[in-house]
Amino acid sequence: MAIHCEVLTGVDGARIGIATLDAPKALNALDLPMIEVLGEQLHRWARDPAVVCVLLRGNGAKAFCAGGDVRALAQACLAHPGGVPPLAASFFAAEYRLDYLLHTYPKPLLCWGHGHVLGGGMGLLQGAGVRIVTPSSRLAMPEISIGLYPDVGASWFLARLPGKLGLFLGLTGAPINARDALDLGLADRFFGEQQQESLIEELLQLNWQEQTALQLNSLLKAEQHRAWAELPSAQWLPRRQELDSLLDVADPAAAWRALQGLKHHNDPVLADAGQRLDQGCPLTAHLVWEQLHRARHLSLAQVFQMEYGISLNCCRHPEFSEGVRARLLDKDNQPRWHWPDVAQVPAAVVEAHFAKVWEGRHPLQDLDA
Repeated sequence: MAIHCEVLTGVDGARIGIATLDAPKALNALDLPMIEVLGEQLHRWARDPAVVCVLLRGNGAKAFCAGGDVRALAQACLAHPGGVPPLAASFFAAEYRLDYLLHTYPKPLLCWGHGHVLGGGMGLLQGAGVRIVTPSSRLAMPEISIGLYPDVGASWFLARLPGKLGLFLGLTGAPINARDALDLGLADRFFGEQQQESLIEELLQLNWQEQTALQLNSLLKAEQHRAWAELPSAQWLPRRQELDSLLDVADPAAAWRALQGLKHHNDPVLADAGQRLDQGCPLTAHLVWEQLHRARHLSLAQVFQMEYGISLNCCRHPEFSEGVRARLLDKDNQPRWHWPDVAQVPAAVVEAHFAKVWEGRHPLQDLDA
């Protein structure tokens, strides 16, 4: 099993649960069994009064988690053209339940987000109570490259970024370093790559019987201070004014054209973002625009309920499976989008992605019960 769980006992008998994503060759990408096992274990630890704290981490130097197993999902979509594959219905329901559990976890839950933290990995990190990033951290929601859209609660966390930065990151899939993550409220603490074991040892030394929040905060503050000199330079807040101005437009087609023009910018960071969008999926741009607009006044549970519908509808339409084919299966990097012109994506197709595709009550209706 690609999830390894253990419990360590501290000096006062308090127990620390440690869950490790253990598929380093796949950059700890999440498949359905991993999601189910992790969710079940987190529920058990939540109910166990002896477990006082949980740490979620990934094995291997390259990634905490590079996303979900979209290869398997896309292949299932190809086998069920025009329909919702059973795997997709099960996968997205389980993944979003797991993400919601993390957001609402009743005990201190720390997540060590080193290396690649992409897509589904962002869903895990953003749900944690203490989101830790490191010098190697590269956070992103790169779904525009594969014809999906930023899910796993991104409607919630991108919509809450300052100015137009959430829209920009969703449209371009641009990477976020550790400083950006702290600046934008997408991380809470910055640690050095080698500080994880010392963090665990100090958690085991804490007195979990009294003033827990104070002690934990002091521990994290001291550990962060040790690493602060390694913090990279900010990328996105210094460029916010320019991006806010670029994206001060009325519709997704105008936003696409504005960012597409960055391809030849003399700032290589902006040029790279423009190139990412230019090679991306025009339908995704419309979905990002619409999801962020709709999410502004939704609760967290309502966000996951909305995203569940969008995700299943992405499986019914051709862009997702074609994007995965081009980027990850055949790797020709030549996706043949069904709607290659952003101005020609039918409004009815966009609206259809927000339509109900199940019988009866919403499969995630109980999230806010």
